[in-house]
Amino acid sequence: MRFTKMHGIGNDYIYVNCFEEVVRDPSRLALVMSRQHFGVGADGLVLIEPSDIADFGMRIFNADGSEAEMCGNATRCIGKYVYERGMTDKTELILETKGGLKQLWLSVEEGKVSRVRVDMGTPELDPQKIPVDLPGEIALRHRLQIMGQTWFMTCVNMGNPHAVFFVRDPEVIDLPLIGPMIEHHPLFPRRTNVEFVRVIDRGVLQMRVWERGAGETLACGTGACAALVAAVLTGLSDRTVQMKLSGGNLGLQWNADDNHVYQSGPASFVFDGDWIE
Repeated sequence: MRFTKMHGIGNDYIYVNCFEEVVRDPSRLALVMSRQHFGVGADGLVLIEPSDIADFGMRIFNADGSEAEMCGNATRCIGKYVYERGMTDKTELILETKGGLKQLWLSVEEGKVSRVRVDMGTPELDPQKIPVDLPGEIALRHRLQIMGQTWFMTCVNMGNPHAVFFVRDPEVIDLPLIGPMIEHHPLFPRRTNVEFVRVIDRGVLQMRVWERGAGETLACGTGACAALVAAVLTGLSDRTVQMKLSGGNLGLQWNADDNHVYQSGPASFVFDGDWIE
């Protein structure tokens, strides 16, 4: 089976073109291919598929084999893949995901996609739809007790669930310890992604992320968007910011006119290969 490894600011996935390949058990394949040292090594597996309602379809499986609804960095990589591999000549695309239809705008320079802007849709703030088992119409600065310490979290769904925490310095957080505790907390029936965010100023944020089913990753596009929404809701940032992540930077905007969140950033090929079983 032919595959391609790509990354969006360090959030790396294995991409399979399902116009040409057949993947019968993607959960198992994601598990074995994503393993460091024994497989390709990645945050998960992404299938590029035909769609009846969009230009292309995407399914994404985390490194633990669980299926995710959406990945912002993977959407940008798919935009670059389908254009540069000659699957389309469009620079505006619609991508079908389990988190809804996403619109992509490709910036092309000399036949290469340099950046991709993605309409990530409207943030979902209703706790029951995130889902998080909390009362009320919004989960804003909810107190959460972890290891005898009180944390304040704001919950947002950007096609998948997120719990956002604002801290003085994300780098000092023991993420491998606390990340799984929050991911698997009983409040989250479908688990959650976890973001620790520092406000540098009203236009610049810094984030570390613990991704549901993958662990700590170098970037998370949906998580960055959720963090922007949480920062605006808590009065900590403007609606347009630069998000600094371990793997690079994203441009983010929560548009007041249409209530949609937009992210913009690069995508990169790493290598092509053959998977033999």
